[in-house]
Amino acid sequence: MGHITSLFARKVASQVSPGVETGDLMATLGLQDDKPVDPAHMIASDDYYSFFATLAQRDPEGLTLPLRVGASMRCDDYGAFGFAWKTAMTLAGSYDRAERFGKRLTTVSSYTLEPAQGGASIELHRTGERHLGMRLSNEATLASIASISDEVSPASFIPRAVFFKHSAPVRATEHEAHFGCPVHFGTERDALSVSTEQLAMKNRLSDEGLSAYFDQRLKEELNSRATENALDQQVRKLIAQRLSDGVPTLSDVAEALGIGARTLQRRLSENGHSFQSVVDAARRELAHQLLRETDYSLAEIAFLTGFAEQSGFTRAFKRWSGQTPRSYRLDAQ
Repeated sequence: MGHITSLFARKVASQVSPGVETGDLMATLGLQDDKPVDPAHMIASDDYYSFFATLAQRDPEGLTLPLRVGASMRCDDYGAFGFAWKTAMTLAGSYDRAERFGKRLTTVSSYTLEPAQGGASIELHRTGERHLGMRLSNEATLASIASISDEVSPASFIPRAVFFKHSAPVRATEHEAHFGCPVHFGTERDALSVSTEQLAMKNRLSDEGLSAYFDQRLKEELNSRATENALDQQVRKLIAQRLSDGVPTLSDVAEALGIGARTLQRRLSENGHSFQSVVDAARRELAHQLLRETDYSLAEIAFLTGFAEQSGFTRAFKRWSGQTPRSYRLDAQ
């Protein structure tokens, strides 16, 4: 399971139609509306997809929710990545930042700039089942790229065409109106096609010195994130392996890693985690995997995720995901 910046979840919640409840689902992601947005705060990708899909289903205008999310994005929302994007010398330079530093925002997607006759395509690469949540996320991602491309371009930015791998929604008129160009569904890629002239235009806020500075910042952040993820993933893996024998203690995990309990606690805290939050994440991810990929009974899954009783597992799962384990399994199927 990968991770996605919590910035995207907050943007989705901010763009739902008036009256649509979001607080309960935000809580399942560990987010609060009154807390400042931190693009460095990551959430599990599967949880984000489920969150997006549920809100789109609640929203009477859910078809256009990903387009509204994309339209709301601004370079400044992305922190150092956004500053690197808008200070690049050209739009092609901005897309180069997406190729090199896209992992700053998500571990489940990557971007490439693919040459084509008369221009190039900025292509989104994301593997996995194309369920509703991922489809919505892909649409929002390309809409976001179009939005921040327009923000930095000296002239109005309109792609030559937009392509999606997934099939067309009930109607696509809103998508073509939003992008201002032909939108093709059921293709072999998720991409924006851009002309040579657009790629070569000098960005409005291009600055060679600032661009180099933010490039260095992003390199340092990626190195830091790699170290953080390595420890987090090690701890989650160890916990998941031992859950069927009950939830391991901090001392047990620290001993398995060959470090002291206080050292492990401190290192987790420095990366914005507590031992309990990592335990919860490990149980949640394992529960999701077992519900999606096996036919184990709920009682068996409760046992495998470290719960003494199925009722305790059900309560915890509703807190994590905003729905019962049975409902989650039916949706996944």
